[in-house]
Amino acid sequence: MKINEATKEELFKLLDTSEAGLTEDEAKRRLSHFGFNEIKEARKTPLILKFLNQFTHFLAIILWLAAALAFLSDWIHPGEGMRHLGFAIIGVIVINAIFVFVQEYRAEKAIEKLKLMLPFYVKVIREGTEKQILAREIVPGDLIILSEGDKVPADARVIESNSLTVNNAPLTGESVPVVLTHESESGDLIPSKNIAFAGSTVVSGNGKAVVFATGMSTEFGRIAHLTQTVHIQPTPLQREIARTSRFIALVATLIGLTFFIIGHTIGRSFWENFIFAIGVIVALVPEGMLPTVTLSLALGSQRMLKRNALVKKLTSVEALGSITVICTDKTGTITHNKMEVKRLWMLNQNPETLKMLLKIAYLCNNAKFVEGQYRGDPTEVALLRYARENIGDLVSERVSEIPFDFERKRMTTVNVIDGVKLSLTKGATETVLPLCKFALINGEKVEINEEIKEKINNAYYSLMDEGLRVLCFAYSEDEPEKDMLFVGLIGLEDPPRPEVKEAINKCHEAGVRIILITGDASRTALAIAKETGLVKDAPVIIEAEEFHRMTDSELREKLKEKEILFTRMTPKDKLRIVTLLQESGQIVAVTGDGVNDAPALKKADIGVAMGSGTDVAKESAELILLDDNFTTIVNAIEEGRAIYENIRKFISYFLTSNVAELVPYIAYAIFRIPLPLTIMQILAIDLGTDILPGLALGAEKPTKEVMKQPPRSHKERLLNLKLLLRVFLILGPIEAAAGLFGYFYVLKTGEWQWGQALASNNILYMQATTACLTGIVLTQIANGFVSRSFRESVFSLGLFSNKLLLAGILVEIILQIFIVYHPVGNNIFSTYPIPLNVWLVLIPFALLLFAIEEVRKKFFNFRLKFL
Repeated sequence: MKINEATKEELFKLLDTSEAGLTEDEAKRRLSHFGFNEIKEARKTPLILKFLNQFTHFLAIILWLAAALAFLSDWIHPGEGMRHLGFAIIGVIVINAIFVFVQEYRAEKAIEKLKLMLPFYVKVIREGTEKQILAREIVPGDLIILSEGDKVPADARVIESNSLTVNNAPLTGESVPVVLTHESESGDLIPSKNIAFAGSTVVSGNGKAVVFATGMSTEFGRIAHLTQTVHIQPTPLQREIARTSRFIALVATLIGLTFFIIGHTIGRSFWENFIFAIGVIVALVPEGMLPTVTLSLALGSQRMLKRNALVKKLTSVEALGSITVICTDKTGTITHNKMEVKRLWMLNQNPETLKMLLKIAYLCNNAKFVEGQYRGDPTEVALLRYARENIGDLVSERVSEIPFDFERKRMTTVNVIDGVKLSLTKGATETVLPLCKFALINGEKVEINEEIKEKINNAYYSLMDEGLRVLCFAYSEDEPEKDMLFVGLIGLEDPPRPEVKEAINKCHEAGVRIILITGDASRTALAIAKETGLVKDAPVIIEAEEFHRMTDSELREKLKEKEILFTRMTPKDKLRIVTLLQESGQIVAVTGDGVNDAPALKKADIGVAMGSGTDVAKESAELILLDDNFTTIVNAIEEGRAIYENIRKFISYFLTSNVAELVPYIAYAIFRIPLPLTIMQILAIDLGTDILPGLALGAEKPTKEVMKQPPRSHKERLLNLKLLLRVFLILGPIEAAAGLFGYFYVLKTGEWQWGQALASNNILYMQATTACLTGIVLTQIANGFVSRSFRESVFSLGLFSNKLLLAGILVEIILQIFIVYHPVGNNIFSTYPIPLNVWLVLIPFALLLFAIEEVRKKFFNFRLKFL
């Protein structure tokens, strides 16, 4: 037999308890058997392992291998600076790991927050005496006392109810408070009106209930377990960086092997070829990309924080820009989760009729205004507030009350008003109107005929079609609920947030679908969806009963519909929808604020929690909207899209200098010339001069057009063909030409002869490599400017609009001067001062790179304009 179907006597027998509650000895025995009433954590990943994970992702592994190769090369052929390179690379890995770990230290705390939502103490009856005990000591069979303001400590079957009303919104998503009854009910447990669930709040009334489930056995606990078992997918950026890292590793290895073979063919020794191959591989690995990606994401998260979006996980910053679907709850997300009076309807607009309507709303009401605050059931609070604001406070003596219950769907109070005794009733129209024999029209008592009844019902249906919760108000001058006078109808709603409509329109412009998934009824959901612009045509509406009958393939087809609403959904239902969307190739964001949203928030590519939501929702999400403003998610999407483009920009920027670093090695291998660029000079570029300008590219602000484009396809790669052609055929060769020109220019002016060997400490050789390094750095300055956009001219963006880039380039120039002219820089990087004329002959290469890129963009925009 189900708990909700049992009578009180059957319930006591089933749980082996009584009206006197459990004995202390029996309670101790059950506590030993069932355990404490608390949410147990799944096995957590120790903090040390979370930290160590930062050393084992794919890009970090590539850098570990590069460091190992550097140490191996130094062991085979010491004195080339490879040992310093190895330590530098390890330093990059460690610093990055610490930075990311600190940023993401606020990891998964959902289960701890669930514990905090349970009350600390609760009133129980044991051995016939009322006692107060710790909530964690509650056991099945305990008889608990529930009063206004209490949080329910465990799942319990109500056996006594005096207008006992609970708010299940954090658990079920329902915005309307539930009045609990002690009567038996058939059907499923969750919708039953005789069950008080753990974590819900008593908003009014009082009662008693028998606990039947504690801890992880409660519905609350099941959601906690569901949240723990959700498998977290890597974000799109994590997947793309892994692909990019594999591509770079593959290309570097293939090129290294190719030149190992070439070296063997032209007669070099095995160890010479091996060291050379290691140098090529290390030259192609962008050591600076890892910290720059991390810092760029951190900057993006800081910009989002200024726009009231708190990012908990750095890699989630970019993922927002690629989402294709937002699955949003209604209550507390689209709406305020706060009832308010929306419409009043009477058979006439007589002031006396209006005053009587508001009197009933005020007096047939258990809400209170205490110490400047309204307290009680949200619906009654809304009625009391509206009445007070329009007619002020009323003085009346309440003689008796017939409380609201689930079967009657109405409430009646007998009040003495100005010496006159009246019976005041409010409730559902279908239960109050049949009690009405008369109607109040123009201040007169008029008998209700079919015409009047039809008018009232038409008004009722009209208000319902607006998605309002409609209450009927009447009074009687004789016996309660007999020969009553109909006064009017009041429609209440949980209003949508005012800024939501504009935010939804922006999402539509950006090609982002919005799917409403709510625990509310279809009529209410549809009205809110239309009011906010979420739907415009006739949407597909799927209610829970139909949803549960559908197969996954049928549901996938429905999810392809342009406009779709899901109503009366449970946590598992939300999770199923998100899973099927992801399996269909969608990048999914889920917004929510309740406990019921936690599993779906965790499963989604991006979980977005409201700042005023439950701690469980916030800890399960990657993004928290601090101002509860739905518009903030649009701002976050805009930032996310910009960040992805910015990451692509600085990857292009880094790869360009890598190509320029590779070409001198190719020249060294083929033409048997002294090596034009040393390993430490490569390090000076990758971890020195390139870092700040690369980071500045990650600070580019979103353009106006970024939200006019459709979401990025999940098939689109971070390194696409256009980017690679631009790097390997245009920018990279220009930078390499600048470096080699500077190298040979210095050698020629120093009267070097082809084939002449030069020692590594030869001044002419050090000046030549310094010139090669300077040529690459100067052209990288120009590359920094043109890489601000792949399409827009630097002049249209504003040459000096990115202040961080200007600062980065200034630091780059100062660092290069230090490397070239300061004795410490000379000693570390094996450089030697070069005359001014060397700089002057290299500057035209930077101007050439700048000009070619501006012409390419002009041509691209010209073609785009006429396509």
